[in-house]
Amino acid sequence: MDKVHSHRQVAVIKHSLFDQGYLDEQFIQLEELQDDANPNFVEEIVTLYYRDSSRLISNLDHTLERNPLDFNKLDTIMHQFKGSSSSIGAKKVKAECTLFREYCRTRNGEGCRRSFQQMKKEYAILRKKLETYFQMARQAGPKETAFRPK
Repeated sequence: MDKVHSHRQVAVIKHSLFDQGYLDEQFIQLEELQDDANPNFVEEIVTLYYRDSSRLISNLDHTLERNPLDFNKLDTIMHQFKGSSSSIGAKKVKAECTLFREYCRTRNGEGCRRSFQQMKKEYAILRKKLETYFQMARQAGPKETAFRPK
């Protein structure tokens, strides 16, 4: 596959992530921070997000198993997870975090559990989609940039 076609395919994948509501403007802002000195910046940030957030998901899982539910603790952990998700532009994950926190405020344990399951589903879907996107981007290689000779 030629380089132009590869880059076009990467652009289509990225566009679909926005069209399907998986990513928001924050992801583009991260990409704007990427440069020749750090060409894998966004992928590294996303990798760190998934590594660190797995601990938060585990904490939520354990806290949701306790009876009675500690809604303050759940809300605190989800607040942290929502902030991390926002930082990479994970739009659907962030929306589920907001819903979960609302259930915490109303002390709705069943709502928290349902929302948590949906959040984990969105989290896993986005992870797979971003893995595909980054793999395609690596295969396509850096874009050629035009420059003006001196």
